[in-house]
Amino acid sequence: MRKITLAIIIFIVFPFFIQSAIAQPPPPPPQDIPIDGGLLFLLVAGVVYGGRKFYKNNKTTD
Repeated sequence: MRKITLAIIIFIVFPFFIQSAIAQPPPPPPQDIPIDGGLLFLLVAGVVYGGRKFYKNNKTTD
């Protein structure tokens, strides 16, 4: 009877403990990247730069 109880503990109960010890936690969620403010700044800078070049090209050809 002792051998059967020991076999049950070794082959049935211990794998549950081993499986929970091997399991890894899920990866952390991806963090949001704040590109809204920087993107707006780049867009405004591009419009200003393009407008300035357009103004200078039109001014020198007249």
